[in-house]
Amino acid sequence: MSRKCKESRIAVLGIVLAVWGCSKEPAPAQPPPVREAPAGVQAGPGDTRSLGELPFVEGSSVTEVFAQKLGKPTSLGETTAVHVKLPPPANRGLAGSLVRVVGEPSSPTVLFRSDTLVRLGVIPASPGPDFFTLFARLPDSEVELRAERERRLASGAFGMPTRETVLFNGRHPAARYEGLPMDANAFAQGALVPQTSCPQIPASTEAWWERTLMIRDPAVVLDPARTWDPCTGAGTKGGVWTFAHLMREMAQGSGASPEDFVLDWLSLWLNDFQSNGDTVPARRKMYDEVIAPWAAASGAASSLEFNAATNRWEVVLRQPLDLDIAPFRLLSIVNRIDLGGSSEYGGMSSNPGELRFIFGLTRPSPWGGGTEATCNLKPFTVIFEYGVPGEGCRAITGWARQWVGLGMYPAFNAAYRSRLQQMTESVVRHGRAPGKGNQNALNQLRTNEVALGFPWELREFHLTDEHPGTGRDKPSNGFLRVHTLALTPDDATHDSRTDPEVDSFVRTHVKNGVEQPVVVPGHCTARFTVPYAVNGRPFQGANALVAPPTHWEAVSAVSTNATEVCARKEFSSNTCNGCHFKDTGTNDFTGVDNLAFTHVSPTLGIPARQSKFLTGGGNGFMYAVPDAQFGAQVASWPFADLLRRHQRLQELAHCSTCGWFIDLDAGYLARMEALAGSVPLDVLPGAPGSTFTVGPIRDVGVVQQLLELRPGLRIRPRELPIDFLEPPAARVH
Repeated sequence: MSRKCKESRIAVLGIVLAVWGCSKEPAPAQPPPVREAPAGVQAGPGDTRSLGELPFVEGSSVTEVFAQKLGKPTSLGETTAVHVKLPPPANRGLAGSLVRVVGEPSSPTVLFRSDTLVRLGVIPASPGPDFFTLFARLPDSEVELRAERERRLASGAFGMPTRETVLFNGRHPAARYEGLPMDANAFAQGALVPQTSCPQIPASTEAWWERTLMIRDPAVVLDPARTWDPCTGAGTKGGVWTFAHLMREMAQGSGASPEDFVLDWLSLWLNDFQSNGDTVPARRKMYDEVIAPWAAASGAASSLEFNAATNRWEVVLRQPLDLDIAPFRLLSIVNRIDLGGSSEYGGMSSNPGELRFIFGLTRPSPWGGGTEATCNLKPFTVIFEYGVPGEGCRAITGWARQWVGLGMYPAFNAAYRSRLQQMTESVVRHGRAPGKGNQNALNQLRTNEVALGFPWELREFHLTDEHPGTGRDKPSNGFLRVHTLALTPDDATHDSRTDPEVDSFVRTHVKNGVEQPVVVPGHCTARFTVPYAVNGRPFQGANALVAPPTHWEAVSAVSTNATEVCARKEFSSNTCNGCHFKDTGTNDFTGVDNLAFTHVSPTLGIPARQSKFLTGGGNGFMYAVPDAQFGAQVASWPFADLLRRHQRLQELAHCSTCGWFIDLDAGYLARMEALAGSVPLDVLPGAPGSTFTVGPIRDVGVVQQLLELRPGLRIRPRELPIDFLEPPAARVH
């Protein structure tokens, strides 16, 4: 490979990944063998490929964060310069600005071009022209602690270590590299110390995935002390991992009984509803498939009646549903710590991600007294998605270490299940999120089903009042409410193949957010939001249908334009439609090698089967899916999401360095505007605008003045990971 390939991450990935090879690149000390696909695995919609095919690159070439100890503390007591390689601004007018402002204007993160700070004598050295600097207080003890954790990893204390890490470009495996250690001596002497992933982590195995990321083992999901199986009647009614328990905790503070809370939620399918201008037709088979059989099993007479006074269909029950015999069977408990961090990019916040419970619908006969053969499993999943309580570096790393601790158990034994219960209860119990609806930590509840009608439909519910006009949700007590789907347009009014509004949105807003330079398929990420309205018309939808649409196209995108190809893929794969079908290759109807419409199957028994989007086709493999619009001749997008999540978990648990960063008052931006005439606020494409005049700052003298303003406009310090400005690789799915 050329010198340019070695020196540039983008060049390496772009040149090599287009042909899936880089034969002249030096190999790691112990390269993994190129493995054959597992026996019986067929290509299906995509191809299963060995991760060993990925090029090997130098760890220094992928470093995007450096820490550098200052010769003396700043006037705010900060001891360390943190240099971050920011992508080009989404607002192209900010190119060349010496200052960048990211995050919410009410709580901005302000960074200064590193080269400019060298010129002003503020820092001794810069990592390069694409880097921007902010300051932190990084205690020596934190550096020493990381060095100790790295030593323990290398010793095998957490399992057989590997030096090799797979570099993910967003969610796509892109290359292999060796992480670099946190050199405490070099840091103490003021050197630029790279903050990459761990130099060694426990090797990814399916056992790690099963114990720490997506727990599906029968010992857990059929745990007789904590679950109840509506098919067989085995287990404990109301156990801590049952649908009943989660709903009872969620209903507290709603003003209704848990039984009425659940019935109200199920009744949302019985009538048409409208959100953000999107009218969602009723699916009254909810009564036939779920409510009526459940009521009968509860010993309650029921009927579906039309109320002429309200012009709505309503369920009449002679007695409440028995929550303890709910027809929802636990399929998996899921750790989504990979969703932790800032909500999108640059905000001074950091959280431990999500904890999820996936349930599958059954219609057992007999109810609670049969066998696996009489379950009558339905293509219908319900996912409870909780925001793990906590904020800041310690909350994230502490939560990560709890999961790693679970991974150290040799089996799903009583001790493992007891520890897992403590963790899940710390999230789902009433009162764990005082600032949210019903004081419940739920972020959203999602459903994905075709049991009530064709095509497949996804819906989303929150404990919030949604305000499309302002783009803000307001936490509110009460029942679950319908909510627009994240990042997904209204497929009732927008054609997924030929819609000019979708096309325009992708080729402007999304395209403007594509990180440059882009090379398909090696380097393709985009920062964007999907607004409630485009061109004054509602855009975000209140439900999503799948097959059709199977994905979203930009009809006038040119296949030779890499940025437009990337923009289409980034937009479509982040919608509910694309994520659950063609963009992730979840369109195999055989039920053997891959799943259709779901990433965790509710109909193939226990343990529930996973899509190859998650597994890559097996440990050591990646699943390459042809571009949904242009086909494999333009790009095949690889996935191995459980490997990505494993690496992120281990990095957070062992190699996340915590520093103290100082918040600036929102008035700082007003002073900036008064000094410079504009604020270089990098607002994401599609996001609500700000009241500031947005523009670049190119005057070195203004930079000096802005540095001097900081002490008078500080608020408080927050302890955050050094790399908190790195956007999450995954978004909501």
